[in-house]
Amino acid sequence: MLILMKIKTAMLAGALAAPMLATAFAPTPPHDQDGALRLTPTSFSYRAAGDFSRNGRPVEGPLRALRLPTDLIVTKRQVTVAEYMRCVGEAACPSIALPAGAHDVPVVGVSWHDASAYAAWVSRKTGVTHRLPTDEEWTFAAAEKARDEAMPLVDPSDPAQAWIARYEAESARSRPAATAAQPGGTFGTNSNGLDDLAGNIWEWTDSCFVRVSLDGGRERITNTNCGVRVVEGAHRSYMTDFIRDPRSGGCAAGVPPANLGFRLVAEPSRPVAATLVRSVAKLLRRT
Repeated sequence: MLILMKIKTAMLAGALAAPMLATAFAPTPPHDQDGALRLTPTSFSYRAAGDFSRNGRPVEGPLRALRLPTDLIVTKRQVTVAEYMRCVGEAACPSIALPAGAHDVPVVGVSWHDASAYAAWVSRKTGVTHRLPTDEEWTFAAAEKARDEAMPLVDPSDPAQAWIARYEAESARSRPAATAAQPGGTFGTNSNGLDDLAGNIWEWTDSCFVRVSLDGGRERITNTNCGVRVVEGAHRSYMTDFIRDPRSGGCAAGVPPANLGFRLVAEPSRPVAATLVRSVAKLLRRT
């Protein structure tokens, strides 16, 4: 009888594990995704985001070698108008001004709050936590499409010259000729398989704007403002979280972003079925 119980318990665990393990890391958003990609962590260079100073003078953010702690599951493309409209239709996302015509283009004119509401809606629909990426995650996923935001070399004794040099450098950057949202794939696919990074849509991240002092060889955060978030695209910028049209305001230096949109990442959760299998195995060893 004991042996029969062991066999039945093991078979039950196996039957539960098979479908759950296969889909545990596969987010299934309730919208017509072209798929989410799972990126294995590797070391990458990251220029810290924020406002950095040393002895009261502006300096570039530190360049760091980072490695994400876990795999990154990120949507291949930006969320589209049609997908966002489904969230609006269920009264889970704020209504925004949407373009007439094609609904398969990326949604733009969304604030950080709008994008976060959409992520929360997808999370509720799927049971898998979705959110906006951090700036570090976006940089890793963007790979060669990410820009190093080092400040131009200027006289360090004159902070005004540093800000002028940065403004001129950002203003001189070329911008995509098209300002309206374009069909997916218009701006190419990067080495990680993600579409339209650094095109004419800047993407919201979950990272807050910070001010950091580098005095004495130490990094000290002097202010954290989560009412302003980092946005990433053809260059990094900082936008007030309720802004939908980047030309109407925000904290961008130089040329403001053309459009504000977003893509999501999914939290890799521990498969429940795998935990169940291990628990059953321990039970069988004890009997």
